[in-house]
Amino acid sequence: MRINHNIAALNTHRQLGSATNAQMKSMEKLSSGLRINKAGDDAAGLAISEKMRGQIRGLDMASKNAQDGISLISTAEGALNETHDILQRMRELATQSANDTNTAEDRGAIQEEITQLTTEIDRIANNTEFNTKNLLGGSFSGSFQIGSNSGQKMDLSISAMTSNALGLSGGVELTKALDADAANLSEGTYTVSGTDVKSSAGDVVGTVDLTSGAITLGDAANTEIALGHAITDGSSIKIDSTGATVTLAKGTGADVGKLAAGDYSVSDTNLLNGDTLVGTISGTTLTLTDGSTTVDMTQFGLVAGDLDATGDKFTIKGVDVSTASNASGSLDTLDAAIKSVSEQRSALGAVQNRLEHTINNLGTSSENLTAAESRIRDVDYALAA
Repeated sequence: MRINHNIAALNTHRQLGSATNAQMKSMEKLSSGLRINKAGDDAAGLAISEKMRGQIRGLDMASKNAQDGISLISTAEGALNETHDILQRMRELATQSANDTNTAEDRGAIQEEITQLTTEIDRIANNTEFNTKNLLGGSFSGSFQIGSNSGQKMDLSISAMTSNALGLSGGVELTKALDADAANLSEGTYTVSGTDVKSSAGDVVGTVDLTSGAITLGDAANTEIALGHAITDGSSIKIDSTGATVTLAKGTGADVGKLAAGDYSVSDTNLLNGDTLVGTISGTTLTLTDGSTTVDMTQFGLVAGDLDATGDKFTIKGVDVSTASNASGSLDTLDAAIKSVSEQRSALGAVQNRLEHTINNLGTSSENLTAAESRIRDVDYALAA
């Protein structure tokens, strides 16, 4: 018989403590719904499940990113749909103007509508934004994070959809024909109506055609000629026969990229001497000098037109329907513009379809990974009860 220690009572107390602790753990699991509430419950399982949780949340956010990408693409595609409608209307008008039942006044009215439609194409391109990002001005290039891990991205870039990028503006036409000597450009004041010119810089090459009296400019990559700043009223175009040089000067310094309406003066004669012209763009000045390189693509033409007894003038024009011949030629320009917009819309549609499949795949991956994480982390009520 032991007096100081009651072994049976100690055993009962120990068993009671163990039962109480087990009951507390069971109640904790049942109340939280989790098998692992702290690292001590399952250290390895906790580490694995936390890694899975990171993947699951990353997949869910990637799905949202893809949905945002679709919204961005839908915004751009919707704007291009309107651009398509405008181009189709312009082509319809050009077809109408190509018919010789129209008078000069009729074609003038048609030209006015085409000019306004061209301006609207630029407005759409410059004002279409998603989350303050311009989409159609040619500056958008980005990527969508469509996975939970580094490097799982989808790149997207959208070409410029301005009238200049589509080839709808940038031509120069004389409204007064040259003298009998087509190689002579007489002194006088020239008026320019506004047109967009893409901002950039680079080498410029050009050729002179004595037969048509045309100066054709482009760059080494056969893309648009670009002026870094605006040329405004009072600026001058200097044509120097001695150095065979053409200089556009007096830019405003504003980052506009427009050749604005204004009067431009021409000095000296006999510029069109058949030489090839080569030049560079520096700041707001475009300078052409004698050279030997030519390009095929017309970017900025100075072409003889009809006689105008009021004075020597030329205007910047894009789609010109002032004559049946010009209107017929504009159909090719408009067809090319429609093709460019169609190709861009097709590319955007392909990316959108890809993102939709990506969203479906991300949802499936998240679901399966959640099921795996649940088997590690969640409590089995039948076992915990």
